[in-house]
Amino acid sequence: MDKFRTITLFVTTTKTENFTETAKLHATDPSTVSKAIKRLEQELGLQLFNRSTRQLKLTSAGARYAKTVEELLAKLKVHEEELKQDSQEVKGSLKINLPVSYGRQYIMPMLCKFRSAYPQIQLDVSFSDEYVDMIKESVDISIRSGTISDNRLVAQKLSPIKFVLCISRRADVSNSIEINQQCLSQYPWILFRFKQTGKTMPIDFKYKGKRITIEPAIKTIVDDGEAMAEFCAENAGIALMPHFIAKKWVATNQLKIIATLDDSQAIESGVYIIYAKREHLPKRRRVFIDFVKSYIEELGETPFKTWLD
Repeated sequence: MDKFRTITLFVTTTKTENFTETAKLHATDPSTVSKAIKRLEQELGLQLFNRSTRQLKLTSAGARYAKTVEELLAKLKVHEEELKQDSQEVKGSLKINLPVSYGRQYIMPMLCKFRSAYPQIQLDVSFSDEYVDMIKESVDISIRSGTISDNRLVAQKLSPIKFVLCISRRADVSNSIEINQQCLSQYPWILFRFKQTGKTMPIDFKYKGKRITIEPAIKTIVDDGEAMAEFCAENAGIALMPHFIAKKWVATNQLKIIATLDDSQAIESGVYIIYAKREHLPKRRRVFIDFVKSYIEELGETPFKTWLD
């Protein structure tokens, strides 16, 4: 039995509810269709259709089986189309998910250049700091910071993460701040709150081998990295932030780094470009991944260093 052809005849019959109509669509005869469905039922040990003289209706088992094989055929079709695209012009759609601050400051300028280089690739870009199930949401490529543990995904490191203490260039006291618990506890702070948990990122770090933990008496809380940097630039307090948020404000002389913290996180922690594991990666995804990696290197960052190093 040609299993693939039999399944194809079965799927068509679920829509036509008639062996004769199925036969016409597949250039064969009704008896061939009927025998194929019968053999399939015998192999499965299930009745797939309730038969009458005029119509065929799926049984409950047949409906479940139809749903499964239709999904498999749809995936096969998509896979075949992607393989064809690999040998043709680079085109198609890319669904991309980016973290808010890193996405806006690092990736958005690159996306404009990418669009010019590959005008036939259609971009569908979303910004979110919350966890996104790439498989469930059909996301092609994501960029995330932290550590990646999902074994369904491939993660290529773009850079480590360096945390820095920043203060406004307008702050008269910036030169006299000492990096110790007693001194830092006297100042107001801007804290970052994670949207998923509602918890604020603790001011708990190592500096020159010593652990410092601050519980600010005066604080401003935000759930957006750029807002944190803006508050800091406006002299609202000290902020602990990753290198990729601080970069623009330091470069424009709005923020001053008063300390680069010791590497206290796991060595795997960093900024990653992520995509689903698959044997044949569509060309549009490959060129996008290569474009991102090349662009980040132009910014002075690699899997081993940031612009601070």
